Amino acid sequence: MNKKVNLIIGSGVLGAYLSAALLKKNEKIIVTSRTLNKKFTNYEYLKIKKKIIFEKLNTNNKKEIYYILKKYNPKKIFYFSGVSSIPKSIKLKKETFASHYIGTKNFLEILKKEKSDTKFFKANSGYIFSPKKGLITLKCKYSTNSNPYIQTQKEVFKLIKKYRKYKLNVFNLVFMQIESPLRPNDFFIKKICLAAKNKKKIEVGNINTFRDYSWVTEVVKLILKASNLGSRDLIISPGKKLSGKEILETAYYLSRLDYKKYFSINKKYFRKQENKLLASDSKNSLFLKKEYNFKFNIIGKKLIRKMYNSL
Repeated sequence: MNKKVNLIIGSGVLGAYLSAALLKKNEKIIVTSRTLNKKFTNYEYLKIKKKIIFEKLNTNNKKEIYYILKKYNPKKIFYFSGVSSIPKSIKLKKETFASHYIGTKNFLEILKKEKSDTKFFKANSGYIFSPKKGLITLKCKYSTNSNPYIQTQKEVFKLIKKYRKYKLNVFNLVFMQIESPLRPNDFFIKKICLAAKNKKKIEVGNINTFRDYSWVTEVVKLILKASNLGSRDLIISPGKKLSGKEILETAYYLSRLDYKKYFSINKKYFRKQENKLLASDSKNSLFLKKEYNFKFNIIGKKLIRKMYNSL
């Protein structure tokens, strides 16, 4: 029996965990990267590297995309590639646009031309919305933030909706912050947990902002559920608000330390146009539970503890 083929664009954290989950379902995984001269450490960490087929792919090159699609004929494509850091996108403006918008458009144009029924999933960010009172829904207006990453992802979100009109099976998967031990060390929760575990002092930015964090394995479970549905937009986030202060306090508490003695504020970490609150509306979680029988369990302080214990 032929295995179902999944094509994952990008070798990042989310794609690695999704690969692990799909392998358990006895499905075939093709992972693409701009270069094969790398160790694919995310896959080594999860002990699945030898079970994955890695292919070189420049998503700005239509011929290369066409070749990969013809070679493997995937039933599902997960586009999890592209510049994912808001600060880095300022320095890499052209690369940010190309890695998200141009790459996505190239895939969609080929799928349209071939009249393909392949499902195409694009990872996107809740930052593309201008939330009411800081709470995001799919009905929110688009953000006017000038950051290249936010602006590019906003246009990609619109692009997916446009190509849905051509009867393509295309999905916008909207995420907030997704956490795991594989996150880069400079991402906030991991950065705090590492400092706390090593009993070191740390410099941070504004700790009075609230964000919405989810754990990667739970996100993957919902992605798998969504992959069996019809074309749609979906916010995948628990809607649990967590402040920088709470993260500091919890992480240092786990090391039996008073966080007040271990941090200082440095304004260089402050962001322009930063929202005090940015989270998915809790009604979204209720919708996920009712519609898909799914509930986030690793949230709040439990999520911080899980990160701390995994390091």
